[in-house]
Amino acid sequence: MAAPRIVAIGTAVPDTVVPQPVARSILLAQPGIGRVAQRLIAAAIDGSAIEARHTVITEFAGAGAEAAGRGAEGAGAPGIRAPALFFDRETGLMQHPTTGQRNAVYAREAGPLALAAARSALAAAPGVDLADVTHVITVSCTGFAAPGVDYELVHGLGLSLSAARLGIGFMGCHAAFPALRAAVAACAADPAAVVLVVCVELCTLHLRSSEDPEQIVSASVFGDGAAAAIVTARPGAAAGRALRVDALHSSLSADSVGALTWSVGDQGFDLRLSAYVPKLLEASIDEALAPLRPARDWAAVERWAIHPGGRAILDRTQQALGLSDAQLAPSRAVLREFGNMSSPSVLFALQRLMRDAAPGETLIATAFGPGLTVEGALLAVEAGRA
Repeated sequence: MAAPRIVAIGTAVPDTVVPQPVARSILLAQPGIGRVAQRLIAAAIDGSAIEARHTVITEFAGAGAEAAGRGAEGAGAPGIRAPALFFDRETGLMQHPTTGQRNAVYAREAGPLALAAARSALAAAPGVDLADVTHVITVSCTGFAAPGVDYELVHGLGLSLSAARLGIGFMGCHAAFPALRAAVAACAADPAAVVLVVCVELCTLHLRSSEDPEQIVSASVFGDGAAAAIVTARPGAAAGRALRVDALHSSLSADSVGALTWSVGDQGFDLRLSAYVPKLLEASIDEALAPLRPARDWAAVERWAIHPGGRAILDRTQQALGLSDAQLAPSRAVLREFGNMSSPSVLFALQRLMRDAAPGETLIATAFGPGLTVEGALLAVEAGRA
């Protein structure tokens, strides 16, 4: 059987964009933020290496503009405004929705964004028809709904109602790799399988004003996005470049369980992100990825797609693995343009590499998540095959 390949990747982001200077102004303007927290907010935003982030929260549209606070859209009779749920543009104040209210927005918005990414991937795979898709794997850690995104993909795309569906939930930023592992297993079980993998995260639904340093870091880096990949071993499915999946590996740290956690709170999901995470990754990533190292030499790997979890994470990973600025460029570009979107982020970087890499080049993709978990994939760039 031919090795499974990623034959197409598609991405999508919400229309509402929040430039980092605007996010900085909003966070600094909230009541109860003392001088120490103000300094932390300014440092986190200014040092993030992010220019802007996208969000499904349309209340942030136009925030920071000269006319902010005026002309908010009304509902019903003239002069009556719909109550703000996340952000009041007239007062500039962030609101405090409950977890249920946040999740209701997730249930409404996650499906359309996932559909946009899936359509983009399918458009990039002319060798794959909708009728060919046999499996749908969805990934998300920022909300829950049943029937959920998998249901919306099947009906919204017009896929077979007998397509096998799998939802991977609440794993965090590395979850694209368990999904890829499941897709490879499906292809091994059925050489005719065509697997649609879709990661969708609405991270901004859980941002809030806080003096907690870990919440400040979260509020400074996370954005919303979706990415889809088509995985198959079928001949003729790749019209353009494809990524052959040669190996997958997962490594779980034995002594850093509390360094990065994600849990359900009363006012959204709570991220605990220790400042030591970049240092922990620097100390462990070489060993964690060693089983993927070709010929025991990282120099044999021309291209890298590293999860853009934050500037310090990319800096430390680059240093630990001895990578060049050019090898980090795709991941830094994703971070700069979109921030950390959790599970879709590494697929955004892979999409760029599929476009730019030459056939025959070797590539490693890696992402990190709660646990502390390091996931990786060894991939080879192939030209399209008829």
